[in-house]
Amino acid sequence: MKIYAYPWDRSSLKSMSLDLQHFKKLDAYALKVNVRNSIENLVSVLLREAHNDIEKVRAIWMWTCHNMEYDVDGFHDRAKVACIPADVLQSRKSICCGYAALFAKMCSIAGIECKKLSGYAKGYSYKIGNGFQDTNHTWNSVYLDGRWHLLDSTWGSGSVNDSCTQFICRYNEFYFLTHPALFINDHFPKEHKWQLLKQTLTLQQFEYNLWYKSAFYSVGLVAASPNASIISTDNGKATVLIESHSPALFQCNMNGIKGNCLIMLQRNGVRLEVYPQQTGTHSLQIFAKAFKDKEANYSHVLEYSLKCSSVDKNMCLPQTLLYPVGPSWHTEENGILKALPTSPIIHTDDGRCNVTFTRSTDLDFFVTLESDTSIVPEDRRRHHIWKTCREDQVELKIHLPHAGNFALHIWAKKRFDPGDHDCALSYLLSSQNKNVKWPVFPQYFTNWEDGYELVEPLAGILPSNSLTQFKLKLPGIATAWVQCGEIHPLTLSQDGFWEGACHTSGGSQVTIGVSKSADSNVFWSLLEYKVESHEKSSYSTTSF
Repeated sequence: MKIYAYPWDRSSLKSMSLDLQHFKKLDAYALKVNVRNSIENLVSVLLREAHNDIEKVRAIWMWTCHNMEYDVDGFHDRAKVACIPADVLQSRKSICCGYAALFAKMCSIAGIECKKLSGYAKGYSYKIGNGFQDTNHTWNSVYLDGRWHLLDSTWGSGSVNDSCTQFICRYNEFYFLTHPALFINDHFPKEHKWQLLKQTLTLQQFEYNLWYKSAFYSVGLVAASPNASIISTDNGKATVLIESHSPALFQCNMNGIKGNCLIMLQRNGVRLEVYPQQTGTHSLQIFAKAFKDKEANYSHVLEYSLKCSSVDKNMCLPQTLLYPVGPSWHTEENGILKALPTSPIIHTDDGRCNVTFTRSTDLDFFVTLESDTSIVPEDRRRHHIWKTCREDQVELKIHLPHAGNFALHIWAKKRFDPGDHDCALSYLLSSQNKNVKWPVFPQYFTNWEDGYELVEPLAGILPSNSLTQFKLKLPGIATAWVQCGEIHPLTLSQDGFWEGACHTSGGSQVTIGVSKSADSNVFWSLLEYKVESHEKSSYSTTSF
């Protein structure tokens, strides 16, 4: 018996070299065959387009996977199950024993040596961490080109829903001549030799190892760490790393609910940081899809049992946080380049931070600041972000209104593209300093243009009865002034900044106005500040 290396060498998902395109015509033919009177006649018709042993097995496989239905009633009441091949052909319905028996009989008629194998499988009703008491599944092995190959036509034909009350017809190519080092992820034969592995596993190892779903490989993923199905937090955090052949997108949930997991894309995979907010044992499910298949649904690829002995309350992630977080290839795909900081988490002791990036040509974007717990309304939170654009360079200044965890989202799209903006970049902003309490930035009007720059004052609420200095860069402006009751002209300095001062005793608001022509009577407002009505502001107004 020729055997295979373990673990998987990442060369192919199959146990032999195959070009699935070669089977395209044969597959189409097999799907049209509809013979019920006898297995012999069925095989005879199926083999009309098969010219060698592998094509014979392929035709039988395709017919079985597309013409059989899993018997969910029979699963719950074995007295109703038909496993004799002739009976299975007539009903076109059975459980795994019937699938495997019919497949073996059809192969025998076709002159293909085929074994029916029984063992333990991580399928419906399997719970991570539970040991196997009895065998619970049946599949096949066929002899081709001088060696044995594994396949499972039951799982190739589809799957049952979570309650095993409905069979979902969904063809799965993965279980046709699967590489034994991958087949062992969820199939453990009662006779160890049928693992077809040079380094065989024990049942205990099979139970302990991570359960890789078939979709894990179908979407281009190749490895995950840890490789154990049961993992534990360390100081309230667990980390999962997944490697992929090509860019992929990910989602995850804990106990069926999204959240408490940071998803950080890497060029060849993803890093997941999980922060359970309760001690105990949790189910961590991970989903993925290939980036090139943008319209595809996410597939369930991995599942861990996560044991948490302590909780990091400082890492209670906002439910409003959108994933993935931090700069990545996905950020660049959305037109945000060279984003800083590179970390997805920005810890700020004083509640202030900067984000910078280069925007691609014709990128239109806006920024939001989200929170689950803030009493500050969403429209007001947006005024805690100040945007400065210098050609393709963008700087965001963020002054948090109070301590806590916030989600910063940058929404972008091509300026003339139809449709809505997509979230191009997310950051988690965290400040645990209870003394943090910053005011909004000044209100800017539609006349505030890219290229304009505000140096001071940044606080949108100015202290009353005080002299306030102003400094701005306003390319293309001929005259500028600040008004608080009276108008105070601003002076253009040699380094290109409009500078000046006014006293806030003149009114309840301060406005900056400009004109693009010294001789024109046309002018407009750029910025507006509020003046505190108290003698002492409750906010810090220190500038950057």
